[in-house]
Amino acid sequence: MGVVEVIFVYSLFFSILKISSALDAMNTTQSLRDGETLVSTGGSFELGFFTPAGSTSRYLGLWYKKSPQTVVWVANRGIPISNKFGTLNVTSQGILVLLNGTNNIVWSSNTSTTAQNPVAQLLDSGNLVVRDGNDNKADNFLWQSFDYPCDTLLPGMKLGSNLVTGLNRFLSSWKGKENPAPGQFTLGIDVQGYPQLILRKETRIMYRVGSWNGQYFTGFPELKPDPIYTFEFVFNRNEVYFKLTVTPSGLVQLFTWSHQTNDWYVFATAVVDRCENYALCGANARCDSNSSPVCDCLDGFIPKSPTEWNSQNWTGGCIRRTPLDCTDKDGFQSYTGVKLPDTSSSWYDDSFSLVECEGLCIQNCSCFAYANLDFRGRGSGCLRWFGDLIDTRRLAEGGQDIYIRLAASQSGVTGEKKRKKKTHAGVIGGAVILGSSILILGIVFCIRRRKHRKNGNFEDRKEEEMELPMLDLTTIEHATDNFSSSKKLGEGGFGAVYKGELIEGQEIAVKRLSKSSGQGLNEFKNEVLLIAKLQHRNLVKLLGCCIHEDEKMLIYEYMPNRSLDSFIFDPTRRKFLDWSKRTHIIDGIARGLLYLHQDSRLRIIHRDIKASNILLDNELNPKISDFGLARMFGGDQTEANTKRVVGTYGYMSPEYALDGHFSVKSDVFSFGVLVLEIVSGKKNRGFCHPDYNQNLLGHAWMLWFNGIPLELIDECFADSCTPSEALRCIHVALLCVQQRPEDRPNMSSVVLMLGSENPLPQPKQPGFFMGSNPPEKDTSSNKHQSHSANEVTVTLLQAR
Repeated sequence: MGVVEVIFVYSLFFSILKISSALDAMNTTQSLRDGETLVSTGGSFELGFFTPAGSTSRYLGLWYKKSPQTVVWVANRGIPISNKFGTLNVTSQGILVLLNGTNNIVWSSNTSTTAQNPVAQLLDSGNLVVRDGNDNKADNFLWQSFDYPCDTLLPGMKLGSNLVTGLNRFLSSWKGKENPAPGQFTLGIDVQGYPQLILRKETRIMYRVGSWNGQYFTGFPELKPDPIYTFEFVFNRNEVYFKLTVTPSGLVQLFTWSHQTNDWYVFATAVVDRCENYALCGANARCDSNSSPVCDCLDGFIPKSPTEWNSQNWTGGCIRRTPLDCTDKDGFQSYTGVKLPDTSSSWYDDSFSLVECEGLCIQNCSCFAYANLDFRGRGSGCLRWFGDLIDTRRLAEGGQDIYIRLAASQSGVTGEKKRKKKTHAGVIGGAVILGSSILILGIVFCIRRRKHRKNGNFEDRKEEEMELPMLDLTTIEHATDNFSSSKKLGEGGFGAVYKGELIEGQEIAVKRLSKSSGQGLNEFKNEVLLIAKLQHRNLVKLLGCCIHEDEKMLIYEYMPNRSLDSFIFDPTRRKFLDWSKRTHIIDGIARGLLYLHQDSRLRIIHRDIKASNILLDNELNPKISDFGLARMFGGDQTEANTKRVVGTYGYMSPEYALDGHFSVKSDVFSFGVLVLEIVSGKKNRGFCHPDYNQNLLGHAWMLWFNGIPLELIDECFADSCTPSEALRCIHVALLCVQQRPEDRPNMSSVVLMLGSENPLPQPKQPGFFMGSNPPEKDTSSNKHQSHSANEVTVTLLQAR
């Protein structure tokens, strides 16, 4: 993605308030008992114990020291104290520990570093921090509450993800006015595609505040900057308070403090009308709250199901009236004043102009629409959508422009004519620049080609080395009924896959490279050159290829049971994979990777191991497929770097996703994620624990530390599962997904560990572990007696 953190920071400026930033006068403590409070230097905030109205439970919290009391942060949200004997201590290791009346730990900060003189301080920003009292650096904190917001976002907090540490900062509502435990609603930055602010009810998207357009979130134009406050998608330090909360009802509200009424008042509310319900009108439609009905298909689109649409059931959305020509004759229909569609399937770059953005979009048949990334001034940056446009609405005020692709016959003025009109003035200058660029690129290409040949780079080898049968286009067209939609098995990033049958009766799968996907050419060469030389029972077999003008196709053996994800993530089909079949699949994938890494005459790094790339034959034997992103190592080479990170988020190792560094240990990490998905039946990237917002890796890690890892097992095969085997699979998977590559085993060790009963080393914290450690498991039963709160805390410190 090219960013370290995705956050937004905001600030309010009032002439009557002034905040001190001096640290030497901050109030500090090493112990706080119920009945005592810690007050910030400026007197704006207090830390202490409180009881919510209508409740008898006690909580450690922070509140704005005004009347009425406004709680902005709670430590032990889901674990209340039943009496007034709670104590907050700072240990010698710099850990905040909250004890109940029987001296059991109910919450801790689990700081991973130590200090000589650790103290807790309450800054006047409302940030509770732990720092070394001997360290005079203002922002050198061992831990801070701002990293773990509750339902309120204070100025200076960051809402979003740190992609280096995996820390994800998000808001979660209270369960009710009397219960601060995490509720159903969460508000956070979704970093899939171009980052956008999303409100979820559990795992379902309820409301999309939208993407940042340089001035405000596209779905919340009320937050445009004015003389009172600023609201920006930047890393700025904030000076004065305002309050953004997610209420138990799921409302996102902005509050400001009134000194006249001595109370908070609502400045703005995000969810205000029917059109803010996520995807109310389905795909390729637009919602307008001032129209009746509120949903209407975009120009050039018609309802997918007219009957349901006319009955005001719009969830089916709209489809194109006329298919795209997929040429430069396609045109674009402009819409003004809209909330941009869901950007989770978008592509973005801030270096392109709007004209260049249109050119990029017209070259790719999968590009549906484009817009400016930042619309301030004349606009800049390029944002493109691939596939259906979801959750688009007309705004009464604000909003921005979007350009939606239509076939030439529907667009009035063809894209070709419009582009000629736009670019006519720059033809002469462009020709000079183009000529110079071609000359420079030619020199660079020759140098790189010579270098690649010298290093034996497999991507530049001649087609004569493919060693594969070449099939003609006519044969492929006949086998697939001329690429009939009824034969289509699916579609990936570089083209569609079709089922076919040759004249002799052999079933095949044809991967047809998209004509407009210039980026897929190298991937096509990769698969031909690699798979032709690889033979293993757990690798998909490449039967041949077809090259005809601009058509490029790969012909594979047909896998009747399709891909692994169609089983383990499907509520019905998952039942067909009992425990023995799942262990068979895990073992087969491991042996296939071992062959790629060690036993083949080439050393191959796959770089895209995931459930959808594991195909299953008639007997449910797993076969690794899709080598378009693979890389070959020669000699004793074991690792490399790339500036172009490719693969699938959720499966990529930290060092690869963040630094472009890949090795056999990158595939090992992906394998570990896949094993946890097979065991649990849950997706790593799609999974979100309702209590502590962890992905699947974090959830498995928490269960492991609480001594209850078998709770991860998919309930659909729990009866057929052998507990010792399941525990070993989880143990091996956690070893594979450790943060540091050198801590992970290689695939030869993995195969041995899966097939033996020898003791295994203890795993360390996994990569992309997000948030704080888990709430403690009930230790009242004998089953978990050995995992007391104190023991868990100590163990976590040693492991980290």
